[in-house]
Amino acid sequence: MVSGSDLDRREPGVAGRRYNPRMQIFRGEASPARDADTNTFVGQAHVTHLASADAGVPVVVYHVDFEDGGRTNWHIHSGAQWLLVVAGRVRVQVWGEPHQEVAAGDAVVIAPGEKHWHGAAPGGRGVHLAVNVNFKTDWLEPVSDEQYRGI
Repeated sequence: MVSGSDLDRREPGVAGRRYNPRMQIFRGEASPARDADTNTFVGQAHVTHLASADAGVPVVVYHVDFEDGGRTNWHIHSGAQWLLVVAGRVRVQVWGEPHQEVAAGDAVVIAPGEKHWHGAAPGGRGVHLAVNVNFKTDWLEPVSDEQYRGI
């Protein structure tokens, strides 16, 4: 029986999992940009943790600003990842496939289990929001300069 109460709402697609229906605001000053971890990124990038999972909805959002040549290591997520490009150009590549370039206003969806990397396209910076759902990240080897350039 549906009571109509917000507290009884369930997360779509996940039987029985409750979520917090109340609006939350994550203030930027509470999570300033930090330099990306040199163990998981090559080159310069700055990461801001915008929002976290709460009350059973496992979603994390990051704002990532890659400087020219900045990129993640190869990695795999256990859940889907959306990349929403907000400025510049971003290069993204799935293992065994050619790299792709996307621009501000474009979006990329990376399937669970796909080995991939993303970063600024050569010659400029790239900024994206990374929305990670149901995720654990396995960080792998750095992306070589040859892989980055597509040689």
